[in-house]
Amino acid sequence: MVEKSPEGDDIRKIAIIGTGFVADYYMTTLPNHPSLKLAGAYDRDPDRLKQFCAFYDVRAYADIDDILADPEVTVVVNLTTPESHYEISKRALAVGKHVYCEKPLAMHFEEARELVALAAERGLTLCAAPANALSDAGRLVRKVLSERVIGAPLLVYVQMEDGPAFRGKWQTWRSRSGAPWPGLHELEIGCTLEHAGYALSWLVSLFGPAESLTGFSGVTFPDKGPGTQGVTMAPDFSVGCIKFRSGVVARLTCGLAAPRDRSMTILGRDGSLTVRDLWDNRSAVHLERAADGKQLKMRVSDWLENKMQHALPWKPTPGRRLSYAGFAPEGALPAFPSRIDFAAGIAAQAKSIGSGIPAFFSGDVALHVTELALALNNAHSPAQPYVLRSTFTPPVPLPA
Repeated sequence: MVEKSPEGDDIRKIAIIGTGFVADYYMTTLPNHPSLKLAGAYDRDPDRLKQFCAFYDVRAYADIDDILADPEVTVVVNLTTPESHYEISKRALAVGKHVYCEKPLAMHFEEARELVALAAERGLTLCAAPANALSDAGRLVRKVLSERVIGAPLLVYVQMEDGPAFRGKWQTWRSRSGAPWPGLHELEIGCTLEHAGYALSWLVSLFGPAESLTGFSGVTFPDKGPGTQGVTMAPDFSVGCIKFRSGVVARLTCGLAAPRDRSMTILGRDGSLTVRDLWDNRSAVHLERAADGKQLKMRVSDWLENKMQHALPWKPTPGRRLSYAGFAPEGALPAFPSRIDFAAGIAAQAKSIGSGIPAFFSGDVALHVTELALALNNAHSPAQPYVLRSTFTPPVPLPA
C-alpha cells in the first residue's frame, strides 16, 4: 500500500546525486513538501558526502548504481555539475527512474532532446529546474494577466544580473552544511547557463513557446582576479531578444558584473506589471494601470528631476504594490538572495506521477527552456536569428 501525505498525495521516495552547494537549497525547502521523502544521497567526493549526510542525518549510498538499484527510489534528483547531467540522467531513465535535473538538461540540444525522447519512450517523467516560476509571485502575476488588467502583454524586459561575485571573497563562501561555492566552475559554465533559466521559466510559463531568438554573448571581463587564472571562461554577458509565438517580445540580459537586478517588467496595452525579484517567492509585484493616470509618487519624482535639472539616483517602482492576502503561509526558504522553493519542482513532478497529468516543467517544456538557454549562451557563434527547433503544447496551466 502506498503511503499518503497529510494532503492525501502519494509519498514518493527521492534520492539526490550530487551534494554540492545547491543541494542545501533543496534540503532547506524539502520539509515544505510532505509528499517527498529523502531515501539518501551520493556524491563522488567521499568527504563531501560524509559531511552532507552527517549534517542532515541521511543515508549515504555507496555509488550511483546503489541508488539506481534501490526499488524504493521513485525520483532521482540530479544535482551534479552541468556537464554530467546528460550521462547521469540517461542512466537513471534507462533503469526506469523518473528524473528531476538541475539546469540545463544537457550541454547540447541534441543530448537534451535524446533524454526527453527516452523518458517519453519509457513512460517516465523528466523535469528540469528551476522551480521559481512555481512561486507565489508567479501565481500572483498569472492571476493578474488572466484578468487582462493590463490588456494584452506586448513587451517584456527581464534582467538576470547577480552582481560582480568574482570581486567578492567567493573562495570563503560555504553552504549551510559546509559545501564550498563552486566559483571557478561557474565561470567555466557561464552566467547564462547558470542563471537564464530563472527568467526563461517565467517567460515560457506566461507566454508559451518561443519562435526565435536574436542574441549576443561574450567574455567581457577576461581577468576576474586572484584564483581565476588559467580558467577557460564561458560568456559572462549575454543579451537576447526573444519572439514568442503568442506575439510577445522579450529582452533578456544575463551577466555577472552589473549590480544585482533580477526584475521583470511586463508592458501591456493598458498598463504594466513589475516583479522586483524573480528569485523571491513573494517578490514585490507592482501594477500600474494606464487608466488610473500617473501616481503621486511618480509625479513627485518627475517634479524633483525637473526642479534639480538632473536624473534622480533612485526612483519608485511605478504602480501600486499588490497584496498576497489569501495566500497560504510561506514555507521554509533559503536566505536572501535565493528565496526560492527549490523542492517545489520535485513535488510537482511527484504529484504528476500519481495523477498522470504532466508537470508543467517536464518533457517538451524542459527541452524548450534548455534550448533557449543554450542558444543565448552560444549567441556569439550561430547565425542570427536563431530559430527554435523545439516547441510545446502547454500542459495543464499553472495555477493562478
